[in-house]
Amino acid sequence: MSDLATQLTTLQQSAPQTIATVDSLEGLEQLRVKFLGKKGELSQILKGMGKLDASERPRLGALANEVKDAVQLAIEETRSRLLAAEIAAQLTAETLDVTMPGVYTPQGGIHPLNSTLDQVLDIFVGLGYTVARGPEMETDYYNFEALNTPADHPARDMQDTFYLSDGNLLRTHTSSVQIRYLENHQPPVRIIAPGRCYRRDTEDATHGAVFHQIEILAVDQGLTFTDLKGTIQAFLAQIFGDVPIRFRASYFPFTEPSAEVDVQWRGRWLEVLGCGMVDPNVLKGVGYDPEVYTGFAAGFGLERFAMVLHQIDDIRRLFTSDLRFLRQF
Repeated sequence: MSDLATQLTTLQQSAPQTIATVDSLEGLEQLRVKFLGKKGELSQILKGMGKLDASERPRLGALANEVKDAVQLAIEETRSRLLAAEIAAQLTAETLDVTMPGVYTPQGGIHPLNSTLDQVLDIFVGLGYTVARGPEMETDYYNFEALNTPADHPARDMQDTFYLSDGNLLRTHTSSVQIRYLENHQPPVRIIAPGRCYRRDTEDATHGAVFHQIEILAVDQGLTFTDLKGTIQAFLAQIFGDVPIRFRASYFPFTEPSAEVDVQWRGRWLEVLGCGMVDPNVLKGVGYDPEVYTGFAAGFGLERFAMVLHQIDDIRRLFTSDLRFLRQF
């Protein structure tokens, strides 16, 4: 037997034995390269075939193929064994013990402010209104001037409004949204503008420096105070049910005439919102002809509605993270 034949026979015997002892797929790949790679042991042996007589080459070639097949078979068998062991280990590690107690995950709920807002939006969207939003940091023009608020009006007082160093302010109502919307849309307009507002109020059970207001606005030809009353009555009936409602004359700089609305709730009159016909000066300011178009607006605090509907005694509870309070909803 030639030296090359001896080497091939030795490789045919030793390689499968070595491959059978490997314990990882990474190690198996290293052995494949070692035995069958371009620079592997089999390739190195076959380089010597060029020095053999032509009569010996066919026999050694056939032997080399046998060695290669034997090594590949050993590799495939070991790979199958390792994959099966890997899957078995994974199944063992991921086995679910159904007898163990489950991990408790507390169920979340909708915050009373969010649920009240959703209820209000559903009503007005059902009446054909579009939801509109605007920035919480406003200019004096949109928050006051465009809403027909004179420079000496008490609402401009530093005690009521958070003024910023750059001359802007934190909006005191969402009425500013109606000006921004009217500047970019032509009648007919029907919008509802919810959002967070800020005022320099002393915090107590019914007041807070941060609160949410909802503003509704409708502008079209021929709208009257009767349309306003009908809209408000339809809205309050869906919120509070069939309860007595009264309108009281009031004053707001951006509506004329103006009114405040009360509902009789659990034996007492409760003020719920302010409203009125849009002042002609406001319509002029956004380029509408008040001789052609009229409009009405109303605004109310979301916290007031949430406190009444959910029987909450202190507005500050709405802004805490006390789970004992939130779990009730």
